[in-house]
Amino acid sequence: MQSRIKNPAVILPGAMQPILELFKQTHKGGVPELTLELVHLRVSQINGCSACVDAGVKGARKAGETEERLGTVAAWRETPYFTGAERAALELAEHATRLADKSDPVPDRIWDAAAEHYNEEQLAALVLMIGVTNLFNRLNATTKQIAGEWG
Repeated sequence: MQSRIKNPAVILPGAMQPILELFKQTHKGGVPELTLELVHLRVSQINGCSACVDAGVKGARKAGETEERLGTVAAWRETPYFTGAERAALELAEHATRLADKSDPVPDRIWDAAAEHYNEEQLAALVLMIGVTNLFNRLNATTKQIAGEWG
């Protein structure tokens, strides 16, 4: 396996730091770290980004996530391991990632379900985490970044 080029945000001077700062800000919105890690992992799974799935699993483990939940996050609807708030965040993440699948990709019922568990600042953090993860997924998948490597 070989990547096509280094991560584009590493190649262009000044690109990586603002992305990392945005990512860092998502952790200041009051959403539990494990929830953010689950969202990152689920979005990366949907997008087939091996580098981000690898990093997501490692980050979630470091944050204290269990192997049981890590092994079932792709099938979260069919498992009893996730809270209502986590389920709402995961569903929001899936809809906000699959924008082209429907004419109304994030229907009110999905947004409202998330808003039952999260306030405006937390919703902002979730949406930013979803967006930043999608950005990293697109950079890494397009350039075939290798899981476990960086740069």
